[in-house]
Amino acid sequence: MSTVAETIIEALVGLGVKTVWGVVGDALNPLTDAIRREDGLEWIGVRHEEVAAFAAGAQSQLTGTLGVCMGTVGPGSIHLLNGLYDAKKSSTALLAICGQVPSEEIGSDFFQEINNDRLFADVALYTQTVTHPSQMPYLLEQAINAAMTLRGVAVLTIPGDIGSAASPNDAQPHFVDVAQPAAPDPGVIRDAAQLLNEAAKVTLLVGMGARGAREAVLEVARKLAAPMVLTLKAKEGLEANNPYQVGQSGLIGNPAAQHAFGSCEALLMIGTDFPYRDSYPEGKTVIQIDSNGAVIGRRTNVGLGVVGDSQLTLAALLPALVEKKSQTHLADAREKYQAWTQRQAKLAEPDYDSTLVGRARTVLDNPGALIRPEAVAAAVDRHAASDAIFTSDTGMSTVWLARFVTMRGTRRLLGSFNLGSMANAMPQALGASAVDRSREVIAFCGDGGLTMLLGDLLTAVAYNLPVKLVVFNNGRLGMVKLEQEQGGLPEFGTILANPDLALVARSCGLHGIRVEDANDLDAAVQEAMRHDGPVLLDVLTNPQEISVPPQTTAGQAWGFAIAKLKEGMRSVGDSES
Repeated sequence: MSTVAETIIEALVGLGVKTVWGVVGDALNPLTDAIRREDGLEWIGVRHEEVAAFAAGAQSQLTGTLGVCMGTVGPGSIHLLNGLYDAKKSSTALLAICGQVPSEEIGSDFFQEINNDRLFADVALYTQTVTHPSQMPYLLEQAINAAMTLRGVAVLTIPGDIGSAASPNDAQPHFVDVAQPAAPDPGVIRDAAQLLNEAAKVTLLVGMGARGAREAVLEVARKLAAPMVLTLKAKEGLEANNPYQVGQSGLIGNPAAQHAFGSCEALLMIGTDFPYRDSYPEGKTVIQIDSNGAVIGRRTNVGLGVVGDSQLTLAALLPALVEKKSQTHLADAREKYQAWTQRQAKLAEPDYDSTLVGRARTVLDNPGALIRPEAVAAAVDRHAASDAIFTSDTGMSTVWLARFVTMRGTRRLLGSFNLGSMANAMPQALGASAVDRSREVIAFCGDGGLTMLLGDLLTAVAYNLPVKLVVFNNGRLGMVKLEQEQGGLPEFGTILANPDLALVARSCGLHGIRVEDANDLDAAVQEAMRHDGPVLLDVLTNPQEISVPPQTTAGQAWGFAIAKLKEGMRSVGDSES
């Protein structure tokens, strides 16, 4: 007869789970011992449980299957929370198995006891504590079915004495198939086609929900002669070889995308819940297609909502669309986009600061002649594999990735794009690498994000996870610095006293490379990509690099000027004291 722990592990293996992430200890001992004896499942012990949750969530996003992490009694489970919230906000299937004090002590304020069911009530769509062996495998079945069908987090709490108890139930868990995609209502499709046919100028806003409908999306853009604004998460699968796309909008956007929004008559949203209200155009006819009816109209006023799978909806819509004769709207947006990308590309050239324009700009924004972050991102894009997996920390690292890395080939992209957490890139890279150690995985790390969870550099070495960690080391919390300055505030509290991160990496067993001169950058990136094992590429980048949204208000511009004046006055005052 199997124990409860053995029943759980056997069920996970049968479901196709390959990896479990966590930190061992007390109540988890029956489970980790069952994993030790199971050849089909790999245990990866991290240094911080937050890393476990981020890594497991990354695996779920990449594979579409269940991610699994574990946290032991009390603090160990609490540490999972941030990564679990990221999975929730990313709508990815994740099972967290949490330890609990011995069952007879529950409710006695025992050492390390917390109420897991209450703690995880907001982040999890299912949370239960197993109080008797006879409840298994039914509670496990419910937890996994909830996570997989509703695409979210399930938490199952197991006291140590329950995990080691014999399971009196021989029933096998039954895991349901994920629901089939929904087809749209034909009447609504006719209404959508009429609105799009009547509009002289149409712009598309396309999100990750349309990544599986690439050809249909491109055909819609062709028939409507519509420029296509991509959300960051839609870069994967929809950016490369796309003659209609004009980049991103919002904080990481560009003037061409904003022009495409402002000059259209109708906006067709496909598979996106893009959150920034201020970036949406006003006074347009908006048609929104989404498989989740709950998000329709959540961000902007919608004239018509179409509930349905993107592929099925566009396939039904295409025959009803009348091909636009005028290409002016598309051509104008594409011309602006190409001009903007050419200007951006100049910033990434290694000798930019030696040009006439570069020398003039350097006096203001790069007096220390540090490496421009644009050049780092562009170099990685040149040398990364066509099937590389990219992860990115929230903040300026994401800005540079969005602007200079193209999701060509079968490249994949992960980030904390909904929760916006710090320190996600390295843990997500570890998770991605454990899926396939032969595939190149590159993390765009901020120095603040990397150092927040620095201990898990050791995990990359211990489990032979050959990640390439590219650190934009500007000694700053860069996005916060920009936010302060746009608000007219002088920079405060954002300066980081970093060590030589390449030396730290080498002391942990990684291959560490430090770059201080732009002329050495390209060779260093090549070296990092060629190295057979985990690498930390520590690049000293310019903290004063300016990246502003395409629709900067007068107030933001004035605030930035005032902030710079205050910073200059403060610096002078400091130097005289």
